[in-house]
Amino acid sequence: MMRNRASSSGGSASGDNRGQSEVIEVGRRRSSCGYCKSSAHTSISYGLWANSLTVDDYQDLLDRGWRRSGCYLYKPEMDKTCCPQYTIRLKASDFVPSKEQQRVSKRMQRFLDGTLEVKESQKSLDNPITSKNLSGLVHSSTIASAVGEPLRLNTEEKNKDVQLLSYLSDQIVCAAHACIEHGEFPRDILLPKPSVKKVSLGKKKLLIEESEDLLFSSNISFQIKAAMMRRDRRHDIEGVGGCKEENEQLTAPELTVQAIAEKLVICMKKLSDASGLSARACNGHINFYATTKQGCSDVADIAMVRKESRGESKDIGGSMKKVSGGTPSKKKKLEIILKRSSFDPKEYDLYRKYQINVHNDAPDHVSESSYRRFLVDSPLVYIPSNGDNTVPRCGFGSFHQQYLVDGRLVAVGVIDILPKCLSSKYLFWDPDFAFLSLGKYSALQEIGCVRENQAHCPSLQYYYMGYYIHSCIKMRYKAAYRPSELLCPLRYQWFPYEAAKPLLDRKRFVILSDLHNLQTVESSTPKLSASQLEPPHDYTFQEESNDVPFDEDEEMSEVDSEDSDDESDPETSVLALPEFEDASVGNVKIGLKGSRLRYKDIQQALAPNQRSNLETTLRKYKKVVGEKLSQDMVLSLG
Repeated sequence: MMRNRASSSGGSASGDNRGQSEVIEVGRRRSSCGYCKSSAHTSISYGLWANSLTVDDYQDLLDRGWRRSGCYLYKPEMDKTCCPQYTIRLKASDFVPSKEQQRVSKRMQRFLDGTLEVKESQKSLDNPITSKNLSGLVHSSTIASAVGEPLRLNTEEKNKDVQLLSYLSDQIVCAAHACIEHGEFPRDILLPKPSVKKVSLGKKKLLIEESEDLLFSSNISFQIKAAMMRRDRRHDIEGVGGCKEENEQLTAPELTVQAIAEKLVICMKKLSDASGLSARACNGHINFYATTKQGCSDVADIAMVRKESRGESKDIGGSMKKVSGGTPSKKKKLEIILKRSSFDPKEYDLYRKYQINVHNDAPDHVSESSYRRFLVDSPLVYIPSNGDNTVPRCGFGSFHQQYLVDGRLVAVGVIDILPKCLSSKYLFWDPDFAFLSLGKYSALQEIGCVRENQAHCPSLQYYYMGYYIHSCIKMRYKAAYRPSELLCPLRYQWFPYEAAKPLLDRKRFVILSDLHNLQTVESSTPKLSASQLEPPHDYTFQEESNDVPFDEDEEMSEVDSEDSDDESDPETSVLALPEFEDASVGNVKIGLKGSRLRYKDIQQALAPNQRSNLETTLRKYKKVVGEKLSQDMVLSLG
């Protein structure tokens, strides 16, 4: 494996001149939420456009809960937004990889050594399922089911089952979100991750009706019912009344597990046309049946599976060969190249392939201009290394970390390297290499990058993973990199994730630093049993095998949004200015007609109504960026 240091591209700041940050206020924005799939504008954040931004100022913004998407800076209004987003970080020197993370590294090493058997067919199986290969996967599972459990299927057949089970799980997730959208399920429940299992031949024999066509089953309805009951208990404990519309939604006692299953099945009515499977509700379970009987043509396929189970398989030419570990193939070379953020046609082609195949984006929505705005443009002022152990060799700024296998670009990590941290922004990868779990692998490499650079920049200690969203199942995987910390949204102190998790299980929004509040909750709140707080034993907080990339929906400028018409006083907000911050705005630095000055320098020259309006704007600005940054950054007023 090779790691090349940052290549030089674009201009750079000379010496250690870190420049001046200049921002333009956008104000509060409302948008639809990509996490809870709310169609209403329930995602609320505060926004700024940055003309330029020093790495020191951006580090301070991160430590106040901000993130960037291109040149747009945003911060969720944690006490108002539907899905609170907590900044999460990890101290690289304390990181302890889990067994799963170790397996990812070992698999990559076997792949590079040529000892990992990877067939083209296996690669395609790890790609997202399309209508072209879906019916084939169902056909294979039907054949495998017919031969019975005692037979050991080959690796390809197992991968087909895994791929199909993942697809069905995703369909259930989509159906559950549709039920929430239609008001069938409460909007504020924490949806569990569906578990879909293959029905064994032994269990089929215990059934009577149409058991020969039953392939898969899920108990998700029981899990959703339990989530609804936990939601009702949580509301009882918190005494939350909520709005009238939410109170009128169905509650747990009004929906049986069979009713929940039936509603999910209705939302999956198109499944049969795409996959050759039909979903039915049965005693609270969702069962998946083959829509066609096994024909006589399957007999030869079943016989072939039996032969494969004895260690034989048929190659393209029709001859038989023994299935074994195989001889090592040619070794491969992995290069990891860190380069300054700039447009690269090969990177853009890979990004299009990733977005279209993994996230099912429409091709005409993955434009070069949106890619540039999202992942290339950066307001950060680049700082080169100065050799005095205050800046790493690659410098500070925005970078693209390329992963190449034998010269082929397979993944790109978009990162910012700052005085205290490496901040991971986005990762896109080649779907042909999904079997390597490149999302997990790149995270491990980025953690390693922090450790390596500490020798040249001792202040660079942390790995920032973006936002942790406890109410969104797909975003909980970030807590798998341990020991991690969450940022308190009020006093901006860091707290261990393990200490915060029990509180987040009870409430979506928690002020982590309110120690008195936490102690009150711990001592006075009725304790829920482990079964009430935790999901079933087959549920996992880890990301799926194809990783969800960090900050997947951060391109806020691309989301339909509008300025908020909420005129509530920021001082009465739950997250009002902490007591130790000065409410005066005289020292706020502003830019006006090409000049940079303090507000107090022009305060007396303004008319009373102008002064009142401007001071309201400056107070809100100071509230969200903090006293120090309001004096360091320039707020451009035109």
